[in-house]
Amino acid sequence: MADLISDKTIEYVGILAKLELTGQEKEQAKKDMGRMLDYIEIMNRLDTKNIEPMTHVFPLRNVFREDVVANSDESEKMLENAPECQNNMFAVPRTFEA
Repeated sequence: MADLISDKTIEYVGILAKLELTGQEKEQAKKDMGRMLDYIEIMNRLDTKNIEPMTHVFPLRNVFREDVVANSDESEKMLENAPECQNNMFAVPRTFEA
């Protein structure tokens, strides 16, 4: 499988990755990609009929909390952190002239 990687393919991948590769780097990339294809070929030969698909290596679950609507006015508490406030609102510098 490793012989499927041509110099043209390496050039194209280098362009896609926006890399400027030297001749030595291109040869190394060619070898690396060949090894990857060889490994994929080995993986393709494995019998996976009785293996369940998984989305993650570790068992993960979403932890949901109850969505509770709470009406509270904490504007004074929030405005304590403001460097400047005016009329119960954050005061910010003007970004454009009217």
